[in-house]
Amino acid sequence: MSTEFTVQIASDTAALRACWPVMRQLRPHLDEAGFLEQALRQQSSCGYRIAYASEGVATSTTPVRGCAGFRVTEFLAWGRTLYVDDLVSDEAHRGQGVGTVLLDWLVAEARRAGCAQLHLDSGVQRFGAHRFYLTHGMDITAHHFRLEL
Repeated sequence: MSTEFTVQIASDTAALRACWPVMRQLRPHLDEAGFLEQALRQQSSCGYRIAYASEGVATSTTPVRGCAGFRVTEFLAWGRTLYVDDLVSDEAHRGQGVGTVLLDWLVAEARRAGCAQLHLDSGVQRFGAHRFYLTHGMDITAHHFRLEL
């Protein structure tokens, strides 16, 4: 029997805090306070939002099973784009469809926002995530480079 998930936006600090146990699996360099501070700052500065999935009807006590940080922005290269900063499902609940539910929700949100494309970067070591993205019709279109300052 498949699990039903509800996706909603983390619109306050309590909802962001509920996302932390899952988000820390993707962002272990942050602690909870740092995550909350960074997420709130990005919300006010660049339109960052976190969508999260819970089993069944979400309440304040329903555990988060997956979350996705994203923003709608524009690039000369791609036009209006939904960029996914973070996409993670709880390790203990992977394979239950939460990642697919979140990715489908993100695609629908991109369409609602009039985006031409959806983009994300994924660490080179995240082989399972890469299989997931390729299985869901995404293409590898670039290499991402960085310079530590």
